[in-house]
Amino acid sequence: MSEVDSEGSDGGAGGAGHRVIALWSAPRSRSTAFFRSAVERGDLTGLHEPFCNLRDFGETTVGGETVRSTKALIAAIRELPGRQRVFLKETTDYRYPEVEADKDFLREVRHTFLIRRPAEVAASFYALKPDMSREQIGLEYMHELYDTAVQTGQRPVVLDSDDLVNHPAEIMAAYWAEMGLEHRTEALSWQPGKREEWARSDRWHTDVSRSSGFTKAAATYEVTVENNATLAEFAAHHEPYYQSLYAKRLTVTPG
Repeated sequence: MSEVDSEGSDGGAGGAGHRVIALWSAPRSRSTAFFRSAVERGDLTGLHEPFCNLRDFGETTVGGETVRSTKALIAAIRELPGRQRVFLKETTDYRYPEVEADKDFLREVRHTFLIRRPAEVAASFYALKPDMSREQIGLEYMHELYDTAVQTGQRPVVLDSDDLVNHPAEIMAAYWAEMGLEHRTEALSWQPGKREEWARSDRWHTDVSRSSGFTKAAATYEVTVENNATLAEFAAHHEPYYQSLYAKRLTVTPG
């Protein structure tokens, strides 16, 4: 059992009132493992980074339909058939102004957030994209999205990536309770392997493709905030936004 501190989050009833659950995540914050667990439940329709796909590849697929604009994407999400709720996982290394402009859609979505210490995001992101920009650490934008969600009348759920991998059973149970869904312990593990949802961006998801559950990988990076002044400046810029969101995070007492 876990004791949940629900300050800064909607109650389970509020979560149950939204068909679409959005997980906005800083990049390199174990969000694809979270997505993998969400679809393992079997009662959610998963959408993996659809807005990012639209930006990077000019198109994305929703319910077997290929869409090529934000307006068409939002319409396709709304029109997904069946009674299942939708779990939409998106990263904040890019901004999505057309999404922010659609206030009706923002109100229809249950907003949740996954954060990670910016120094760790910076090192992990740089290892895959050395020409990264400061904005792509994503925590400043996430903080803005959090404020936008609050303006819709929600108290969004915030999770910390370290809490997730240190106490996955407790964190996931608390999260799904906030969404008005039962916790399914079997969804804490899965069969390793690639998934079609992230085929085009596979190099960003090799760790989760090899995984069978939530793990705290002991990754080491040649370039970090300790030896690179640019990365140090990037991380320092995002640190206040991280700390602000961290103070609002969902916490659990293990055991």
